[in-house]
Amino acid sequence: MLKFFSLGSGSSGNCYMLFSDEDGVMIDAGVGIRNVKKYMREYGIDINKINAIIVTHDHADHVKSVGSISHDWKIPVYATREVHQGIHKNWSVSHKIDDQLKRFVVKDDPFEVGSLRITPFAVPHDSTDCVGYKIEHGKTVFCVMTDVGKVTPQMEKLIGEADYLVIEANYDNEMLRSGRYPDHLKSRIRGGEGHLSNVLCAKALAKCATPRLKHVWLCHLSEENNHPELARKTIEQVLASHGIVVGADFELEVLKRKSPSEVIDLKEDR
Repeated sequence: MLKFFSLGSGSSGNCYMLFSDEDGVMIDAGVGIRNVKKYMREYGIDINKINAIIVTHDHADHVKSVGSISHDWKIPVYATREVHQGIHKNWSVSHKIDDQLKRFVVKDDPFEVGSLRITPFAVPHDSTDCVGYKIEHGKTVFCVMTDVGKVTPQMEKLIGEADYLVIEANYDNEMLRSGRYPDHLKSRIRGGEGHLSNVLCAKALAKCATPRLKHVWLCHLSEENNHPELARKTIEQVLASHGIVVGADFELEVLKRKSPSEVIDLKEDR
C-alpha cells in the first residue's frame, strides 16, 4: 500500500512524500533539510527507502534543499534537462546536485523507480520548464499538478485517470484583485503561465473527476491571496453545483503551508 504526506506546500517551501514499505519518492525539495530530517524521524519513515527525488520545476520554493538532501542520502534527482540546468543556476540552491546523482527525464516518457512507474507531463508555468507527475503503483494512480497556469487537455485526461490527486488552488479571484500586489504581478499570477485559482481548480475537478477519484489535496495556496477555508468552501460550492458532494464522492483536504500533513494510506479499493 502506498502512503502519502506533505512536509509543506506553498511559497515557503514544497515537499511531498509518496512511499510504500519497500520504496518511495520525494516530490520536490523546497523544505529545509533540518525540517525534512525532523519530520522523517517523527513519522518513523526510513529515508533509505526513498529511491528518488522527482522535481517539478526550478523555482526556489521547490528546489532549495534538493542538492543537500540528495548529497546527504545519495538519492538520485530526476528532472528534465532544462530543470536540471535551472537548478544549477539557481542562487538559492547552495549545494548543487552531484553530477553522478542527476537523472534526466523526458515529458510523456515513463520511467521506473522501484515499484513505481512515473510519467512526467507538461504543466504551463513561467519557470525554465515545468512538469507534473503521474505515478502508478499496481492499480493505484496518483497525480501531482502544482504551479499550474491553466489546465490543459492532457491534464484534464490525467485528472480523469487519478485515484489520488494533488492539485493547485493558489488564489481567490477577489482577494487577488483587491490585494496589494502590483498590477504586473497580478497579471502574471492569473495569466496562462502563472497559478491556478480556486474557481479554475474547482471547474477542472467538476469537469474531469470520475468515480475512481478518492482523495484530492489542494496545494500551494497563496498566503496573501487565499485562505484554506475559503479555498475549500469555494471548491465545495462549485462541485455541488455540478452534483458532486465532497465527503461522499471524494475527500477534499487543504495542505498546510509550513507544517506536515497526516500520513494517508492510499487504498486501491474504493
